[in-house]
Amino acid sequence: MILIVGGAGYIGAHINKQLNNNGYETIVFDNLSYGHEDFVKWGIFERGDLGNINEIRKIFQKYPITAVMQFAAFTYVGESVEDPQKYYINNVCNTLNLIKVMLEFDVKTLVFSSTCATYGNPIEIPITETHPQNPISPYGYGKLMVETILSDYSNAYNLRYVSLRYFNAAGADPDSEIGELHNPETHLIPLILDAASGKRSDIKIFGTDYDTPDGTCVRDYIHVTDLADAHLKALQYLENGGKSDYFNLGNGNGFSVLEVIEKAREITRKEINAVEDKRRHGDPPILIGSSDKVRNILKWEPKYHDLSQIVETAWKWHKKISNKF
Repeated sequence: MILIVGGAGYIGAHINKQLNNNGYETIVFDNLSYGHEDFVKWGIFERGDLGNINEIRKIFQKYPITAVMQFAAFTYVGESVEDPQKYYINNVCNTLNLIKVMLEFDVKTLVFSSTCATYGNPIEIPITETHPQNPISPYGYGKLMVETILSDYSNAYNLRYVSLRYFNAAGADPDSEIGELHNPETHLIPLILDAASGKRSDIKIFGTDYDTPDGTCVRDYIHVTDLADAHLKALQYLENGGKSDYFNLGNGNGFSVLEVIEKAREITRKEINAVEDKRRHGDPPILIGSSDKVRNILKWEPKYHDLSQIVETAWKWHKKISNKF
């Protein structure tokens, strides 16, 4: 059985569906601080917290776990600057609790949810896995700390892991069974769709004078279903004896803020009021990741690489959960 820690959240829920569709039995372990119990439509749900090591032990005692996927983390970069202790305790210390119990029960296969925030400000585009890791936030530092710990544990205890460094997860399950539902919401596409549906009056564009084709920031969006497929392939790679490794997960293409807004107008057929605002501190003009390594080694190919597919699935989900539709 596969233990999905944080499996009631946006990304974890999509991975849970993907694993069950491919014949795996899963246990979702989540404290529901940001996750949603009704997202756990597959497998077994166990409510618990990584901060309580005995709760983790009970799960390993109760189920024949063979591998773990770790998604339980706080992910708001700005909040991590304001309250780093919250992030280091939850994202680093609590992950150490999990790995400690894994070793106690001789479970040595882990897929870890990391982030492109470990790279910091890019010095070359596209960003490859050999790019220097110089985080600029406690969130990024915490993820890098765990990656360092995993490398050391791999050498010392034969823990085998894959660390997946995401760029911008976006979109929703094409069947609209699950999707993106954050509070507060900070991701661009659902914020744009909130403006399209009237839940907010406008969408703010933070900076229109960047050195990009249209002056707005360019980002790499990867469909969450493709993200889930990459996790499945990472798990299978480890099950087949693959060595510990790390991979970028991105689309390989960048879309500007204005491009995303225009695509949302086209898909929703709604007027979306875009308001220009000043730049935010620390926003690089372009963030695009190279996915050559994951394609070559894990044989991963994104199926929803077109911006239209990303926005369409997000809008379908948005309409399902909105009281206005």
